[in-house]
Parts: sequence; C-alpha cells; structure tokens
Amino acid sequence: MIRAPILALLLLLAAPAGAQPVVAQNHMVVASHPLAAEAGQAMLRAGGSAVDAAVAVQAVLSLVEPQSSGIGGGAFLLHWDPAAREIVAWDGRETAPAAARGDLFLRDGRPMDFADAVVGGRSVGVPGVVRMLEEAHRAHGRLPWADLFAPAIRLAEEGFDVSPRLARFLLASSGTLRRDAGARAIYFTAEGAALAEGARLRNPALAATFRAIAEEGASALHRGPIAQDIVRAVRGHSNPGLMTADDLAGYAPVRRAALCMPYRDFTLCGPPPPSGSAVVLQIMGLLGHFEMRWHDPAGADAAMLLSETGRLAFADRNRFMADPAFVPVPVTGLLDDAYLTGRAQLVSPDRAIGGPQPGNPRRFGPPLASQPPQPEGGTAHLSILDAEGRAVSMTTTVESAFGANIVVRGFFLNNQLTDFSFQPEMDGRPVANRVEGGKRPRSSMSPMMVFRQGQLEAVVGSPGGARIIGFVAQALVAMLDWNLDPQTAAALPHVGALNAVTELERGTAAAGLARALALRSAPVEVREMNSGLNLIRIQRQGEARRLLGGVDPRREGMAASD
Repeated sequence: MIRAPILALLLLLAAPAGAQPVVAQNHMVVASHPLAAEAGQAMLRAGGSAVDAAVAVQAVLSLVEPQSSGIGGGAFLLHWDPAAREIVAWDGRETAPAAARGDLFLRDGRPMDFADAVVGGRSVGVPGVVRMLEEAHRAHGRLPWADLFAPAIRLAEEGFDVSPRLARFLLASSGTLRRDAGARAIYFTAEGAALAEGARLRNPALAATFRAIAEEGASALHRGPIAQDIVRAVRGHSNPGLMTADDLAGYAPVRRAALCMPYRDFTLCGPPPPSGSAVVLQIMGLLGHFEMRWHDPAGADAAMLLSETGRLAFADRNRFMADPAFVPVPVTGLLDDAYLTGRAQLVSPDRAIGGPQPGNPRRFGPPLASQPPQPEGGTAHLSILDAEGRAVSMTTTVESAFGANIVVRGFFLNNQLTDFSFQPEMDGRPVANRVEGGKRPRSSMSPMMVFRQGQLEAVVGSPGGARIIGFVAQALVAMLDWNLDPQTAAALPHVGALNAVTELERGTAAAGLARALALRSAPVEVREMNSGLNLIRIQRQGEARRLLGGVDPRREGMAASD
C-alpha cells in the first residue's frame, strides 16, 4: 500500500504539463468561464468584497454560459466573514407558484415524460438569484450595486465570441430553442443556424435588463414590465405554467445558519436543506469511519468506499430531503454520530450493499415514501476569496440546458419545478419533495467551505446535477485525506454514486475499475461525468497566506487572481 504523502507526490509528478494550481497571495476568483472570472477580479481590484465579485460573475455567466445559470434561475450562496467570525447561507432557490399542486406533472394520473415537462411555462419556478444577491450585497457588499453590472452590460452590448462549449449546447438544443422567438433572435443566424464556435454573440436585450436591475435593484425583475413579460411568457406558452405577478412580487430569499459538522481535523460547512450539502456531509460522516488517507485514490477500495457511502446517502436523500418549511427534514438525526456509525457498518470495500435502503434517523412526523429518481442537470459554480479573507462559495442554476427554453428580455427562464417529484405519493404515502405552492424544490447544489482551527481552509463546489454531491465529496477527500492540491483534485477521474448506481467516468482511468468493482457486486455504469469543480485552498505560514486555485479541465473555467 502506498502511503498518502508519497501517493500525492506521484500524482503530481504524473500530472500533464500545465496542470498545476494557480497560485496567488491577495485574492482569487474561480469561475466556469474566463470572462466571468475576469469580471469578478475587476470588482476585487476595485476594492470590492467577495459578494461584490459574485454579483459581477453571475451577471456575466447569464450572458456567456446561459445553458447553465442566469438571472432567470436560482442559487445557494455560502459566505464567510473572518472579522465577524460568521458563516451564513443564503437561499435563493426558486419557489413553486402559489397555485401549484402535487398533480402539476401528472397527466391522467401518470407522470409526464420528463422532456415534455421541461420545455415551457409549466416547469418555471419563481426566480430567486437576483433577490438573493441583492440581500447578500446589502449585508456584505462594498461597491455600489450598479457598478457590479458594468462588465456584463459592456459584454452584452459589444459582444463576445461563442465558446466551444456554448456552441455544442446550442447545436444540441437547436431544435427546441428555434421555436422560441427570443432565443432565435440571439442565438441563431439570419438563415436559422445555431451560432457556431467563434461567432460574435451580442445580446442588447439582456444589456437593457441589466441596466434596469442596476438602477432599480431586483425589483426590476420582480415587478413592473419585465415581471409582466415573465408572467406572460409562462402562462401563454403552449405548455403553460401557473406563475402570477403576485408570485414574482412576493419572492423572498432566506438567510439561514450554515450547516456544519466535524471531519477529522476539519469542520465542513454548507447550506442546509433544500441544498444538497447535508447529503455531502452525510457521505463525509460515513467516510470518517474509514482511513481514507491510506487508500490509493486510483484504486478499487477507494472507489468502493466513495460509491457505497454515496449509495446509502442517496437512499436517505430520496426519502427525507425537501424544503424544511413544508416537511420536517431530520438533518440532526441523519448527521448524528450514532446513526452514521450504524450506517457505516453496512459499508465494506469488499462487497457492495444489495439495494441500499433509507435508514430511520430518530422517528419523526408521518411516514414518507422515497422519491423515484429523476434527471437533474445544469448549474455553474464560483469560488471567491477577497483580500480581507471574506469568501463566497456559490452554486447557481437554471436546471436543464437553457432551462425551460424560454427567453424573456434576453435571459432564459429556469425549469426548476422539474426538481420536484412528479409523483406526489407512492403506495399511499406522501413524497417529501412533492410539489406544493410556495415550496422550494430539493436541490443537489452543494457549495461548501472547509475550516481548521477556526480558519478558512478551502472553498469548494461544482455543477453537475445530482452528481454534484459525489463530485464535491470526492474533491473534499482528495484535498483533506489525500492532501492533493486543488488542481489535481479537480482533475481526478470521477468515481461516485447516482442513487443506487455506482458510476465511473468514461474515458478515464476510473473506467478501468469496472471489472474489479463488478466482482465486488457493485452495480457499475461507465458514463460521462461532466463536473465543473472550482476550488480554492488556503495555505498559511504565520500571518502569510498562499492561495491555490483549481479549475476543472472538463469545462472552460479559469482562476483569476492577484
């Protein structure tokens, strides 16, 4: 067995040229598109805070990566203020319209096909990211709100070159996008072809929307002409939704206490439900019963432990996780030491669990049914550390590629309501994550931070739909147990769980573990696992600090730093 420090050195030596972490002393923005990272860096250079940078990054992402996130969607933001010794979570998750009921995605009593549910107004939740950022800026911002939109306004008016990734998504979604007049005007040529890589994309409609938000705040999106256009687009679609002007006007983000738990010498923190961070914490709590540092990151034993703990955590997730304002979510019980110890006893690196079942963490409320698996997609992540040590970990989304495929005033509306269970009950028992008016759908988004002895150690997160949970857990193990730098951690071949299935990343060394895991009875699937990990690690020597940034090579991200 190779000891962890030696193994980390071997992995670093084997890394391809250029695959080294970005190093900085002052501040850092790691985001999923270079233009967005540069916009955040410009705010930090102007004396702005981490939240100021996050607002600028999100605005630019709305323009340059519209398939993943935007002002028509939602987000979770984790904020650390070292001066106040305070970590808080901001919940900007979308909500269901007040009129929504459990049968929203049923036809003749049967669940709709997912593809039929996504496109159109039926799937659109009340967007929350701009309201959330506005509230976070009031609490933690430094620069004027209007200044934060200047980079996005300039890029929307002057244009930018379509990236390879955006071009691929436009081509793949062109059949559906072409039906929407707003999308045709922005993302297609006069001849009707989707914009290709390198084409100049201008979005004056979005520039005008940004100007309105810069001048009027989030109310520009939630009241008045833009809000009226959102409601008209949702309710007037051939697959109509239920959103009203009152739903938009009444949206409010939620400031929550962060959810934290110990892991070895560290403390891990993330937003509580409906975020996915509680599931990440449960995986880490289970892994805490094993000496991960002595397992080869490329070996079958580590793969089994990562996937088996993930399978157990997903079984609990499908039974219990939902909006705590509507359903009693037993977070304390799920993360209780005794409960985790009992669940960990089910895990072995030698043989897979046959059909993992949810546990019974401290009896609570009415009996619930487990939600059947459904697709989850989209998202972007940004990790930011400013010069004064304030940090943001924010995961943001419109859900599927281009959300509901509806453009209003230059931006896409989300399809977040498809994150609810299509079936409100199973076998006569309610599903926790069923549709209810005003409810926030369960999320996989898991922005995280790591602390050691009260000091910030790492800022962590990823896009990737339901696989976010496994991506983040693996990255945490890579940095905290295997002592890998963030760039090496972000590039590791993926191994994890999706519900009851063990997944290995196609085209990587992880795929070569398929036979070994199958011999241990693991239900293996080899597939694409398109993460977008954006990581920051802080190293300290006395009063001096050194920032290391890691960018997932599977996407187009960048670490901008000084």
